Amino acid sequence: MNDLSGALTWEERVTFTLRSLYARYGYQPYKMSKFEEYDLYVRNKDFLISDSVITFTDTTGQLMALKPDVTLSIIKNTRDEGSSISKLYYNENVYRVSKSSGSFRELMQVGLECVGGIGTADVCEVLWLAASSLAAIRPEFVLDVSHLGLIGAVLSSVPAEAEKALLVSIGEKNPYGVADTAREYGIDPQAEQDLKTLASLAGPAAEVVPKLEGIAVRYGAIDALGELKTALSVFDGTPLCAGIRVDASVLDDMKYYNGIVFKGFLRGVPESVLSGGQYDRLMKRMHRDSRAIGFAVYLDGLERLETDGKAPRYDSDVLLLHDPDVPPAVLREVKERLIADGLSVRSAVSRDPKIRAGRIVKLTGDSGSWEVTDLG
Repeated sequence: MNDLSGALTWEERVTFTLRSLYARYGYQPYKMSKFEEYDLYVRNKDFLISDSVITFTDTTGQLMALKPDVTLSIIKNTRDEGSSISKLYYNENVYRVSKSSGSFRELMQVGLECVGGIGTADVCEVLWLAASSLAAIRPEFVLDVSHLGLIGAVLSSVPAEAEKALLVSIGEKNPYGVADTAREYGIDPQAEQDLKTLASLAGPAAEVVPKLEGIAVRYGAIDALGELKTALSVFDGTPLCAGIRVDASVLDDMKYYNGIVFKGFLRGVPESVLSGGQYDRLMKRMHRDSRAIGFAVYLDGLERLETDGKAPRYDSDVLLLHDPDVPPAVLREVKERLIADGLSVRSAVSRDPKIRAGRIVKLTGDSGSWEVTDLG
């Protein structure tokens, strides 16, 4: 079979690469409808990246929504089956407000979910696949990892009304905001210092984890720190290890998430392009006993990536300009010679300024003699 990679767009190539990666690890494809009942999303609005949802009323009078998310649909359509585990991957168009344009767009999202009686090995595998996904797109990546059990333990020692402001400051890496809230609510100085540490601590696991041990001991979060260490150990001695950081300020909504959480970044993109974690609390909110972990890669965020050797720079490698009276057989022969060299070729009588081509080739002559000139 011919290699069709040159015919794929950059987005299609990324999607194919990630799907192949997940399939190699035993994940099965998941396909969903373009829309679900709106009630599914409105009951879990805070879980969505954007709370703006496109709705319509179907012929039965039921309020429906164009899907803004895939995870909720997967939870809805899987069942609790004891120790059984569903390992699913997807590439789906979702409909939500784009980060780049600020308006509703149809966006491609690729990701995976591991749902059921999951254990430590499954958590480690998903974390490994998250890092591998980033590396498959661009070698220069960072995967920030944390454990919500650490910050949750510290927050349990402060007034409940202070939690929201503290979480905002920690998520923004703002220790000054933590200090302001601590003064306002009379938070214990040790707890204030520990929260400021969580807001600012980030770096390689070997440097950061020892600094978290005191916090874990003080607030009874030894198990959480142990789970974080175990999850990170999957990268020991591997090429991916250089891109892994522990960042205690990585947060997700604690009404839905628990345990390991992570965000992925690529050089050239100013915001996270991958987000995931354990969401057992979301499962409980949806009356499920199973555990779950997963992540999504947001391809709309990748639009800002610089063009590299894997991305198409031109509409066609070669623009073949020819006289109107060139015989079709001659034109075909010249095009096939260029195509045989692995080039994509577009032919035209005149140049269209909207068409980007790597080279321009001119075919001229008369009925007995035709000449090919490379114009560069």
